[in-house]
Amino acid sequence: MLPPESIFGVTPIWPVVYSLAAIALGLSAYWFYRRVLLLLLIGRSANRVNHLWKRLIETIAVVFSQSCSLRSVSWKDRAGIGHFFIAWGFIAFFSSYLLFIFGESAYPGLSTLLLGETAVGRYAFLVNSVGLLLLGALLWAVVRRWVAKPPRLSIELTQSADALIIVALIITIISLAFLSEGFYLASGEAETARGPVGKFLAQLFINLGLSVGTAATLHAVSWWIHFALIMGFAIYIPFSKHLHMVISPLTIFFRSLEPRGSIELVRDLETAKGYSSTSLQNFTWKELLDGYACAICGRCTNSCPAYLSGKPLSPMHLMHNMKDYLLRVGPGVIYGSTAQALIGDVITEEVIWDCTICRACQEECPVMVEHTNLIIDLRRHLVEQSRVSPNVAKALESMRLLGNPWEQPQSGRLDWAEGRRVKLIRDKEKVEVLYWVGCAGAYDPRSRDISLAMVRLLDEAGINYALLGTEERCCGDPARRMGEEGLFQMLACSNIEVLKKYSFKRILTHCPHCYNMLKNEYPQLGAQFEVVHHSQFLLELIRSGRIKPQEGPELRLTFHDPCYLGRYNGIYNPTRQVLQAIPKTTMIEMKLNRGKAMCCGAGGGQIWIQSEKGRRIEDMRFEQVQEVNVQVVATACPYCTIMLDVAAKIKEPTGRIKVMDIAELVVKALGQRV
Repeated sequence: MLPPESIFGVTPIWPVVYSLAAIALGLSAYWFYRRVLLLLLIGRSANRVNHLWKRLIETIAVVFSQSCSLRSVSWKDRAGIGHFFIAWGFIAFFSSYLLFIFGESAYPGLSTLLLGETAVGRYAFLVNSVGLLLLGALLWAVVRRWVAKPPRLSIELTQSADALIIVALIITIISLAFLSEGFYLASGEAETARGPVGKFLAQLFINLGLSVGTAATLHAVSWWIHFALIMGFAIYIPFSKHLHMVISPLTIFFRSLEPRGSIELVRDLETAKGYSSTSLQNFTWKELLDGYACAICGRCTNSCPAYLSGKPLSPMHLMHNMKDYLLRVGPGVIYGSTAQALIGDVITEEVIWDCTICRACQEECPVMVEHTNLIIDLRRHLVEQSRVSPNVAKALESMRLLGNPWEQPQSGRLDWAEGRRVKLIRDKEKVEVLYWVGCAGAYDPRSRDISLAMVRLLDEAGINYALLGTEERCCGDPARRMGEEGLFQMLACSNIEVLKKYSFKRILTHCPHCYNMLKNEYPQLGAQFEVVHHSQFLLELIRSGRIKPQEGPELRLTFHDPCYLGRYNGIYNPTRQVLQAIPKTTMIEMKLNRGKAMCCGAGGGQIWIQSEKGRRIEDMRFEQVQEVNVQVVATACPYCTIMLDVAAKIKEPTGRIKVMDIAELVVKALGQRV
C-alpha cells in the first residue's frame, strides 16, 4: 500500500496528502467538536472522571479485546466474532495508514528505517491477512443483515441506507487497498511482495500481460481514489451511525463505576422538582452521550422482555430517538427557543412505563450504553408532573402513607407470623442476623410462605436472629424505579435511622430488590451494612452442616434467575448450589439462563403498573419453563414467585409444575411443611 513517489513524475505527493488530510480531518474534528459541545452545554453534570487510571486501563482492555461484543456470542448469533475482526481490521489499517500513507509519502523508506526490513515484511503480511479477514467479515455481515435477516436485524433502523453506505464504503476502501498493492507490485516490485493478497493480485496482473507502465499508472489511480475515500469517510463519520466508532470508547471510559445495582442519587431534590419533559437540560451529559454511542445493532431490543412481549418499548429506538432529538433541537435549546416535547412527541409515556428495569439491554449492549438511568430519569419527569397511571399513583401513595406499596397498614407487618414465635430486635440487645422480611414477604399471601420457610430454617440452624417487625418500612426500590426519588430517600432515611439503633452483624433478606437496595443504594445515603441474600446464607448453613437436607423422591427442576440477583449483583452459583445440595434433585437449565435469563415482568414497578398491551411477560417466561419438562421451577425472589405462580395457574391449571422458592424447597427436604 505504498504511495506513488510523485504526481505526474514532477511534484512530491506529501504536500497534497497532508493538505487533503488537514482539510478532511479538520472538518471531521469540527463536527465531532460540535456534537460533543452540544451535549456538554445542555446536559447536567455527572461525576464520571473519578478513578481515571482504572477507567483508562479498563477501556483499553475492553476496546482491544472486544469483550463486550464477544460476550453475546452464541451458536445462533456469531455477530460478535465478526465485529471482533472488523474492529481489529480497523485498528490494523489505521496503524498502517499512519506508517505507509503519512509516513512514506513524506519520507520514502521510513517504515524500513523504523522497523527494519524483516519487521516491515511481517507487519505487511499481518495487515494483509487482517484485511482479508475484515473483507470476509464485512461480506458475511452484508449477507447476514440484508439476506438472512436474523430477528434482531429485522428491526427497523438496523437495515438503514446509512448502514449500507458505510459497509459499501469500507469494502471499497479495502478492495482498493489490495488493488493498489497488487498494481504496485506488478509495476516491477513483485519480488518484494510480502502480503498474500498483494502477491496473488500482482502475479495475476502479470499473467494477464499488464505492462509495467500501465501497472504503475493504475497503482497511482487506485491509490489516490483509495486515499480520497478514506478522507471522505472521515468527514462522513460524524453524520453517520458510525459515530459510535469514535464515541463508544468514551461511553466505556465514562461508564458508571458504582455497583451495577445502583442508580445515580439526586442530591438536590429541590432542583429536581423543576424537571420538564421538554427540556434536554434535565438529562446528564453522559445520558446524552449514550445516544451518540448506540451502534443500532438491535441487541438491546432483541433481549428486552417488554419488546419481545409486543409492547412499544425498544431500547435501541429510545437511544436513537434521543440522539435524533438532541441533534435536531439541541442548538435551539441552547439559545432558549421552544421545541417539540421530548415526552409525547418523540418518546411516548407508554414506552417509558413499559420498562421492567431488568437491565437485559445493558447486559447485551456492546458499547456499555446505560439505558435504565435514562428511563428512570424520564419517569422522574412524569412523576413530578403527576403524569402517572392510577395504579402507580396508588402504589406511591401507599408507600408514602403506609410504608408499603400493598395498601396494607403498617400494624399488619407481622400478621404473616401469627401463631409463631418470632423474635423482634427491639426485645434483644444484640443479634447475629437481622432478617429483613420485605413488603412482599409481609403482605403478599404467596410470599408469606417464603418468610415462614426462612424462619423455620433459621430456627433449625440455631441462628441468633431477629426481625424489625412493625419498625420495618418499604426499602424504597419500587419508588425509586418508578421515578419517585424523593419518596425513595424518605423511606431509605427512615429505615437507616431505625437500623442504626440496633446491633447486628448482617442483614439477611430473601428479596433481591431489598438486597440490592440495602447493599448498593443505601451507602449513597451514608449507611453501610453487610447484606446477604438468603441463597448465599442457606448455602453457608448447608456447607457448615447446620442444615442437612434429607433424601426424598426424585425431583426434576429448573431455576429462574431473578434480574436483581443475577444481572444486578452477579449472584448465579449460590442458588444452584443450594438446589444441587438437595439429594436426588436433577437440575435442568432453561435456554435463557443466568445473564440472559428473561425477566419475570414484575420489576421497575410493573407488578403494579400492569400494562394491558402485548403478551404477559410472565406467561412467556413460564412457557420457557414448560419447554424443559420439569416438576418445579425454583425461584429466589418473591416478585418472581408471585408472577410465575400466576402464570402457572393459567398455563398449567392442573398444577403439574409448581413454583417454589429455594427456601421452601430446603424446608421440604428437611421433612417439614411450610
